[in-house]
Amino acid sequence: MPPHPETWLKVTEAGLYCEPGGFFIDPLRPVDRAVITHGHSDHARPGHRAVLATAETLAIMTRRLGEGRAGESQQALGYAEALDIGGVRVTLRPAGHVLGSAQVVLEWQGARAVVSGDYKTRRDPTCATFEPVPCDVFVTEATFGLPVFRHPPAEEEIARLLASLRVFPERTHVVGAYALGKTQRVLALLREAGYDAPIYVHGALTPMNEVYASFGITLGDLRPATVANREALAGAVVIGPPGAIQDRWARRLSDPVVALASGWMRVRQRAKSRGVELPLVISDHADWDELNATLDAVAAPEVWVTHGAEDALIHAAGLRGIRGRALHLVGRGDEDEAVAEAPSVAGSAPDGAREATEEPP
Repeated sequence: MPPHPETWLKVTEAGLYCEPGGFFIDPLRPVDRAVITHGHSDHARPGHRAVLATAETLAIMTRRLGEGRAGESQQALGYAEALDIGGVRVTLRPAGHVLGSAQVVLEWQGARAVVSGDYKTRRDPTCATFEPVPCDVFVTEATFGLPVFRHPPAEEEIARLLASLRVFPERTHVVGAYALGKTQRVLALLREAGYDAPIYVHGALTPMNEVYASFGITLGDLRPATVANREALAGAVVIGPPGAIQDRWARRLSDPVVALASGWMRVRQRAKSRGVELPLVISDHADWDELNATLDAVAAPEVWVTHGAEDALIHAAGLRGIRGRALHLVGRGDEDEAVAEAPSVAGSAPDGAREATEEPP
């Protein structure tokens, strides 16, 4: 019998450790050898000696962390390319989360485990689409692992933004979007919807826009918002970090319509508390239906949940005969969606599965 992944894929203080290969996946602290799923800071940390990731993730890490801090040595591995590390066959497959995001497929002595990192299964014009990989153990997130989180198509949310522009042509529409992944997705979706006017961006978003452009992701005519005058921004779309849409920078805009692109905008209380007039439910994480459909697609008899609404997803998996395990990995909580406070919940379901009336953390 092949060895069960729990005998060679261990949860340690530094994170998930592949024992026969001698490497960590998305470690929380500096290690000798790290495989990184994607460039968000809760997964891609500085100080590792050797880093393996996609070329896109390595570029993102270098731009965010600085030369020499994204691994003393770096090795790029393309999707579907295989590498033997200590007898473990390592392959990267698209995760659909952000540019360069990857699932880590580990095969050792006939057993296969897939560490998905963060992912979504919907089409995204700025990154490769998620590919389900059949496996013995599937390691998943559960950021939006509650039935209340069912995200509408992102294209419909962009259509709502464009409709607001038509209704309020004199007002500046300022959209809060995180620098890596969300900003570029919103830009690309606007362009796909036919919006070809200049879009003004906060300077904090420029570095990641440049990385995306270097990999051929076309974002159209982008102009710096921080130097444009109030009159030029009237009737325009401005994109900035979520924190910026509530500070003095946003208040100088022309009668702004404040929008925020996030999966947490599914919860009206959250939008209200942040003063968001136009909540856009656009997430780079799988929602409840996507999470469950993915468990069916990979057909793994066992699922490990790294973070999020672990109990609810494990309960749903158990109803279909899939064994579940909560890993409780510390330090997770993707920066792209970390705009929420602690949850308050209502109602109950077997085994702790609950629907939220407020957003999870």
